[in-house]
Amino acid sequence: MKDTEYYDLLEVPASASAEDIKRAFRKQAMKYHPDRNPGDKEAEQRFKKINEAYEVLKDEQKRAAYDHYGKDGVSGNNPFGGGFDFGADLGGIFNDIFADFMGGGRAENGRRRNYRGTDLRYTLNITLEKAFSGSEEEITFPTMVECEHCHGFGTKDGKEPDICPMCKGQGKVRRQQGGFFVFETTCPQCGGSGHVVKEPCEECSGAGQKKINKTLKIKIKPGIDSNMRIRIAGEGTSGLFGAPSGDLYVDVIVEPHKLYERRDEDLYASIPISVSCAVLGGKIEIPGIDGKPVNIEIPAGTQNDAAIKIKGCGMPLYDTERRGDLYVIVKVMIPRKLTDKQKELMEAFRAEDPEDKCCEPEIKTFWDKVKDLFN
Repeated sequence: MKDTEYYDLLEVPASASAEDIKRAFRKQAMKYHPDRNPGDKEAEQRFKKINEAYEVLKDEQKRAAYDHYGKDGVSGNNPFGGGFDFGADLGGIFNDIFADFMGGGRAENGRRRNYRGTDLRYTLNITLEKAFSGSEEEITFPTMVECEHCHGFGTKDGKEPDICPMCKGQGKVRRQQGGFFVFETTCPQCGGSGHVVKEPCEECSGAGQKKINKTLKIKIKPGIDSNMRIRIAGEGTSGLFGAPSGDLYVDVIVEPHKLYERRDEDLYASIPISVSCAVLGGKIEIPGIDGKPVNIEIPAGTQNDAAIKIKGCGMPLYDTERRGDLYVIVKVMIPRKLTDKQKELMEAFRAEDPEDKCCEPEIKTFWDKVKDLFN
């Protein structure tokens, strides 16, 4: 039968992921830690076993051996080759746990911290015509670039600064209180940079960076829409001490158009036509989004708010050769004033229209209308 004692101690199944095991260990370790259970020998023994289980299961090779052969598969009866002291440095174990909670694990002693540059955002407004055809836009934005004099080190001689002796290059210091709680704060000596500049660069005052207004040309692809974002790698602020620069994110906003309304890749346009055009039919011409005229056939008897579809005259699908459609919404314009001749013609039209009963001065009851519906 497969040995599952270590999994049972951490209260996880044998199929648990590495992250699940780590999370379970934290929970169990905090529950049975001696500082939280003073004088409780049973809790102390349980805590030691939990650590023993975790030391095996967190290591892929040891875990595989344990899964196949049980405890015998991890160096006989002692999975640590006789050299592991379960009572040693319990605070160190919890330093690692709380370091993860507070933004990262331990840095190696003597390792200087490198700081990646900050990402920048820029909002770019363009017209619908530019969104249709694509364009090249020139933008100017403030940013921080590496100081050429000190090569980003902030030192007068342009050489790499010394590692901070207090935090050993980590930029943070940890203090343990009460045997259990660990507090992590910014190093007071280096201010979190992990290094100490004894003689600062005169050009950048030791910052390693200079503020400038940078100008770039941005390529806009056809079919781009509002809320789309263009990423330009390496155009954010410069990194410190050899770290890479951040990125520039351009948020695009397509401005409203006087004629067209955009809905994804389709365009909609509301076009007024006369009563005679709606009744008799005709042709109209409107300017297309590409600047070319679009001829529209109005069928006889077109109703108000009817949608006429013109295939392939909409917006391009982003980064493709395909295009959406154009929908012309017809708005029949009723004249407010008629000449005597027009009134005479309209009266004649009404007299000839057998279905024109809506203006008769007859008042039907509600139930009469219901009977008409069934008839």
